Amino acid sequence: MANTKPIRIKSISEFHRLRGLSKPEHPLISIVTKDDFIGLPNPSAMNAVFDFYFIALKRMTGVKYKYGQLHYDFEDDGVLFFMSPNQVLHMEISEEENSGESSGWMLLVHPDFIWNTPLAKSIKQYDFFDYSVNEALLLSEKEEATLNGIIENIKQEYRSNIDKFSQQIIISQIETLLNYSKRFYNRQFITREKTNHQLLARLEKLLIGYFNSEDLISKGLPTVQYVADKLNVSPSYLGSLLRTLTGQNTQQHIHDKLIERAKERISTTDLSMSEIAYELGFEHLQSFSKFFKAKTRVSPLRFRQSFN
Repeated sequence: MANTKPIRIKSISEFHRLRGLSKPEHPLISIVTKDDFIGLPNPSAMNAVFDFYFIALKRMTGVKYKYGQLHYDFEDDGVLFFMSPNQVLHMEISEEENSGESSGWMLLVHPDFIWNTPLAKSIKQYDFFDYSVNEALLLSEKEEATLNGIIENIKQEYRSNIDKFSQQIIISQIETLLNYSKRFYNRQFITREKTNHQLLARLEKLLIGYFNSEDLISKGLPTVQYVADKLNVSPSYLGSLLRTLTGQNTQQHIHDKLIERAKERISTTDLSMSEIAYELGFEHLQSFSKFFKAKTRVSPLRFRQSFN
């Protein structure tokens, strides 16, 4: 199943039908809980692309998700993760999931529901819709309770008589859920200090290795995407983490490492500035000089003269 072409689920109604659920109460938004699946057969695996936003809170054993190229095992902790339309999700459900205790919910929101509203634009600014799933959000019980309350508000609203205020009220609740999630992610960056410091150490080792290799000459400066891929995280996650811990984004870290190497070559060798520029991946001395001065406020030549 893992190697088969994923099925495309175009609507929330189609998702309900494929999972054996009753027809959704609203065609463009639905909340599905663990209780809704009671009595229904569980698929051993699912490989799908959704045409809608998928936000899931899971507290269960025996479930494995593959999102992008990475896996995540759901354990006893409450875990929240996000998918935007056109992303691939592979899910495997073992026998244990049927026998063990589990809870959680899925919030399904079709883009048409938020079309022509401020959320349609701002939702793309929430980085966690890009996160690789092994960086899903681990929630405390208090945080989980906060989000569960918001989900209940949304559910009550679309189950009541729909009027001209219903859509905006639901959208405001979704925005509240996303903003709380952003706050909780920021907390996770700080509290998972050991893991985060390990990632910083891996970033440092990666950049040192790259700058010590021939790649700098042949390929030029490493891109943010390249660095994120090598660290097995998404560019948005890496940038958010680095900004939280260091106040700088990924590109600034790459540039700092380049300036560090440039200073070392300028101050400890007799190489010409053109030779140093070439070593550092610059085709033209003028480009290197402009970059160096922008970062240090002095020209490469003036920097060398300061050591004489």
